[in-house]
Amino acid sequence: MPDLLWSEVKNFFDPNLMGDLPDLWVPDTSVEDWQAVFELIRSSGWAWEYAEDGTVRPLPPAADVLPRPVDAESVTLRVRPVPGVEVIFWPMSATEIDFDVNLRELQGQEGVDTLCGLLCALGRLLGKPVFLCAEGRQHGYPVLGFDPAADRVVLLADPEL
Repeated sequence: MPDLLWSEVKNFFDPNLMGDLPDLWVPDTSVEDWQAVFELIRSSGWAWEYAEDGTVRPLPPAADVLPRPVDAESVTLRVRPVPGVEVIFWPMSATEIDFDVNLRELQGQEGVDTLCGLLCALGRLLGKPVFLCAEGRQHGYPVLGFDPAADRVVLLADPEL
């Protein structure tokens, strides 16, 4: 049985309400947590591309990427856990794993299941919660997320908003 049903959460997947690229994050992380995510990405079979200031490079160890000076070049790690779905990780701080997904790529029950699978993979790997809130809310009130105690993705807000 899926963690969440499309009919119950479709408002949280509406780009007009949530923005095209809602904010996702794992709080209270470390360089070691980032390294675990890098290793998951490498070993998962997912397509990925790491770039520094727009130049594609091999994925270095997390300790070489973090922490980032304020004036450092931009770094992105683009991951495709399934064809047609891109996740963009922003390795800017060791203390938080930030990433975005494009809601236009996550429509219907298949999209909900894909996102839940990703959040569960990250949350279980790290033993930490993973949150989603509307785009640009700077980690405002999360609407859904992986709950390590429940070992699943749960609603954190009323989907009828």
